[in-house]
Amino acid sequence: MPSQWWSWALAVVGVFGLYLAGRRSPWGWAVGIAAQVLWLAYSVVTRQWGFLASAVAYGWVYTLNFRRWRRDARAAAGDGR
Repeated sequence: MPSQWWSWALAVVGVFGLYLAGRRSPWGWAVGIAAQVLWLAYSVVTRQWGFLASAVAYGWVYTLNFRRWRRDARAAAGDGR
């Protein structure tokens, strides 16, 4: 039963990250990255290796989006860095 609780909690964190990203906050992607780190740990503890592969893939995409959104937010603010 605890593994069932963790999968639900991690799903909620992931959806929250998508919610933030949908509101145009680059921090939504950061929450998504954190969720993937937790999914990675969950996959190892529960020996569900498909979650390991998906956590790596999702984490890569979240990282790309986080970096892109931060760059775009800086450019929109006139920072230019």
